[in-house]
Amino acid sequence: MMQSAKSESDVTSLAASSPSRSPKRPVYYVQSPSRDSHDGDKLSSMQATPISNSPMESPSHPSFGRHSRNSSASRFSGIFRSSSGRKGGRKRNEKGWPECDVILEEGSYGEFDKAYTRRCQALIALLTFVVLFTVFCLIIWGASRPYKTEVTVKSLTAQNLYVGEGSDFSGVVTKMMTVNVSLRMNIYNPATFFGIHVHSTPINLVFSEITVATGELKKYYQPRKSHRVVTVNVEGNKVPLYGAGSSITLSQTGDVEVPLALKFEIRSRGNVVGKLVRTKHSKEITCPLVIDSSGSKPIKFKKNSCTYD
Repeated sequence: MMQSAKSESDVTSLAASSPSRSPKRPVYYVQSPSRDSHDGDKLSSMQATPISNSPMESPSHPSFGRHSRNSSASRFSGIFRSSSGRKGGRKRNEKGWPECDVILEEGSYGEFDKAYTRRCQALIALLTFVVLFTVFCLIIWGASRPYKTEVTVKSLTAQNLYVGEGSDFSGVVTKMMTVNVSLRMNIYNPATFFGIHVHSTPINLVFSEITVATGELKKYYQPRKSHRVVTVNVEGNKVPLYGAGSSITLSQTGDVEVPLALKFEIRSRGNVVGKLVRTKHSKEITCPLVIDSSGSKPIKFKKNSCTYD
């Protein structure tokens, strides 16, 4: 009896000391809004959350939240920890995030501003030089304009003058003229600081609007403040006169006097500042004269015998 009583008491004490098996608890369901809903629809997804038997396994226990936060934090921090561990340990900010090195650009805004300022200064200096040089060239050009080439026709000597009957290239019979003269003139360059290049247009002897002889002054260079006497041969051979020849009368000895006009233009060009600044002048000259085939003396021209335009 005592053994049976002891066993019962032991059973009773064991039953009292061992935790009673809690009855099976119901399963709760938590309703959360669906992530795919954008228009406020009441459609939601149901998530089953079983209730644990023990208080430690209960989802309402504070340790569960800390554990979840710690686990998530450990997941993210583990990534940075592993990456930082590979690169030698990065510094972290107040929030625990690793600090990244700031990539510095080459140079600074101050250096860029200085380079821009230097370019502007160089451009301004260049423009200033161009403007000043242009003004200087204009001043030199204006100063060179008054120095016009002076031309004076001195004399004309007739070496040969003949008027006779003949026929042109088509066989028409007409009076024809052959003339050969030499023209002498003086050219003066009054410029004090530059020389000139001188030449002429064709120098023509004209009879009644018909050119009976022609010549040309070849181009040459004349220094500053200098005189030069030039001689040009003007000649024509068997030039048909057609109807204009009827006004020419021959003497019994065959001598003849022919009224002519000497027409030409003298042109000069001065390189004042190389080829950048040039000055050009031209002078048209007309001299009426009468040539006598019997005379051999040169015909001298007075100052008012010719017109200089």
